[in-house]
Amino acid sequence: MKYETIIFDIDETLFDFGKAEENALRKVFQEFGIPSGAKLYRESYEKCNKPLWRELEQGFITLEELKVERFRRLFFHEGLDIDASEFSRVFLEYLGQGTYLIPGAVELISSLEDYQLAVITNGFGDVQKARIAGSPLAQAFEQIIVSEEAGIQKPEKGIFEYAFSKLGISNKDKVLMVGDSLTSDIQGGVNVGIDTCWFNPHQKENTNGVNPTYEIRDLLELVKIVESSEPVLII
Repeated sequence: MKYETIIFDIDETLFDFGKAEENALRKVFQEFGIPSGAKLYRESYEKCNKPLWRELEQGFITLEELKVERFRRLFFHEGLDIDASEFSRVFLEYLGQGTYLIPGAVELISSLEDYQLAVITNGFGDVQKARIAGSPLAQAFEQIIVSEEAGIQKPEKGIFEYAFSKLGISNKDKVLMVGDSLTSDIQGGVNVGIDTCWFNPHQKENTNGVNPTYEIRDLLELVKIVESSEPVLII
């Protein structure tokens, strides 16, 4: 077969992170006495949170700094007197309970039982592993590589090389990286010299100059790619 190892991102690739995040925000604001906080401050939270994740990818901020800084900025902007560190701790506990899957994820992973499967994800070790462990995909992956534990994040080559070492991979030509982020998953795969598959269900325009080997709109389209002995581009 063309590939022997398939490495997945999880957030917005196999797991519905948006739903998990929304649920965690709703619960943590309720716990801190603001039942409507998730609705009132969601837009402000996104404006604080998203730029920090871009800064993380670029190496301008650490994950430890990010997890509190996003809430510190939010509470400063909205004039809320809340301890950002404690709020973050409770938020991450609830986030770890978010095991919602993208449609087709279970069927896809079930169909790939003959392949070596692994995860490389940027995020917090306890949170990401709890989400996987609480889902139907709990036993699917030989290795779950989380940036917090590896000390390096996508798109840097180092986290992929760390994963290759854990997985015993010597031939990169047999490895495929699957993910939804061009700047993290696909750029990371390009950086380390492996084939990539961009999961693009919302048909976003590629304006980053990052060229995936394949592009799919539905997870189950990946089966056609890995079972084919010839190069195939699905768009």
